[in-house]
Amino acid sequence: MYNKLMTCLASVKDKVDFQPEAAIILGSGLGDYADGIKMADAIEYTDIEGFPVSTVKGHKGRFVFGYVGEIPVVIMQGRVHYYEGYPMHEVVLPTRLMGLLGAKKILLTNAAGGINAAFKPGDFMMITDHITTAVPSPLVGPNIEELGTRFPDMSEVYSMRLQSVIRNCARECGIDIREGVYVQFTGPSYETPAEIRMAKAWGGDAVGMSTACEAMAARHMGMEVCGISCITNMAAGISRQELNHKEVQETADRVSKSFKELVTKVIMNM
Repeated sequence: MYNKLMTCLASVKDKVDFQPEAAIILGSGLGDYADGIKMADAIEYTDIEGFPVSTVKGHKGRFVFGYVGEIPVVIMQGRVHYYEGYPMHEVVLPTRLMGLLGAKKILLTNAAGGINAAFKPGDFMMITDHITTAVPSPLVGPNIEELGTRFPDMSEVYSMRLQSVIRNCARECGIDIREGVYVQFTGPSYETPAEIRMAKAWGGDAVGMSTACEAMAARHMGMEVCGISCITNMAAGISRQELNHKEVQETADRVSKSFKELVTKVIMNM
């Protein structure tokens, strides 16, 4: 796995001369965020030797390099998911690659289902912690010593410092941001009402099919992590409405302007 990571790194560096300070993974509703930054370069995933490619409709497949304000960033415009059939170490390869390119901080974004009954579609939730019991750990298997320790501490996956930054930025943007625990399931099917009741009993506030595994891989290699979910729908059993991807996309698109404003503010202050 480390050799494959090094092959991808060499492939990117051969095509792009740019060192980012921060990384961003764009979830639903933010796919075109990278189109609005001061772009320095871009590279299609298909042009990176050995790189996993997103197959989800609406997810572009490229790294964008550029500036948010004066901050040099690398943006993952379209992530890969475990449900697409990739093993978990492939799912987090892009996260690790961005870290090796120089990014010390990472902002993870996603569309999520609301478990907390106080939430409503269109809300933003700052991730304070996560639960990954339902998905394989990306750290299973031989440890990549070049990246991090065999038994990494996960008592503060989501940086308390960056959580404070997000709170302040949300206030300045006039956004009433929620806070909570994100639970990752495998997908691609939405969770059953019974699974949502279980996640709620565990202490979960929102549920999705990505992000937590990426956060774990980033922490393993020493990156400072923060995350924001867009609550696009209420999870199964919380609402009687049937779940579908069209609703998720419509809600994400409706609040994308506010989401982009918040992401920009956070990156410039992180």
